[in-house]
Amino acid sequence: MDLDEYRVQSRERWGKAARGWGERREYMREATMPVTARLLDVLDLQPGQTVLELAGGPGEVGLLAIERVRPGGRLIESDTAEEMVDLARQRVAGLGADDIEARVIDAEWIDLPTASVDAVVCRWGYMLMADPNAALRETRRVLRPGGRVSLAAWAGPERNDWSAVVGAELVRRGVFERPGPGEPGQFAWADPATITEHLEEAGFTGPRVETVEFTFRYADLDEWWDIQIDQSPLLGDALTQLTPADRDELRDTLDANLARHVRDDGSVEIPAATHVAAADA
Repeated sequence: MDLDEYRVQSRERWGKAARGWGERREYMREATMPVTARLLDVLDLQPGQTVLELAGGPGEVGLLAIERVRPGGRLIESDTAEEMVDLARQRVAGLGADDIEARVIDAEWIDLPTASVDAVVCRWGYMLMADPNAALRETRRVLRPGGRVSLAAWAGPERNDWSAVVGAELVRRGVFERPGPGEPGQFAWADPATITEHLEEAGFTGPRVETVEFTFRYADLDEWWDIQIDQSPLLGDALTQLTPADRDELRDTLDANLARHVRDDGSVEIPAATHVAAADA
């Protein structure tokens, strides 16, 4: 994998996905609240602290974090894609908050002074980065002594049908390749030992990893599919490689693979699992 090319493509894809993430902001906020709450709980935030969110997208996690550090606290909300940061800026403007700064930050080169923040949170970001070790070293650099990082990384595909069935089918059809060992990907940190190893290599101490289980709920399989298209930075590109007939066949196959998650009334409930880790600087 050419990591420089990956960085460019990743930034472009997440920029294209920003519209869908903005439109689905409330859905994702509610669906993933168990994860967000745990990410913030393990940080043990206190009033007056400064929090940095990396790869924050529309800022769902950070905007809840700021509530825990008021009064006197500060949030730096960031993402590498300008379009995502624009979503956060719009939200901040709507709130009229003067204790939140939304800005473009590449986690591998954090443009902040050393020892300038008390906590860093990153939900489902590090395992997608070209050089997660560089990002974690930068994270530790900007944390004050005794500061803490919390992160989320998806458990294995066998525990996340809501997205894994799509990737597995597209790989089977040769539309794209499964990431190789050590390459960035949704399930690159599925093994908790991998998370611990990365944190320790970056100089963090006392890493703790737990697994949070929750459920994605949809009105029906059509809503599930629409959300996948809106939010996946890879799926939209993949679909352009298929003929209309192939797209219909893909959808039929995916519906069959998810049939066990469909309830009698047509609604869909798909279990999900993610690791949540914390460590000290």
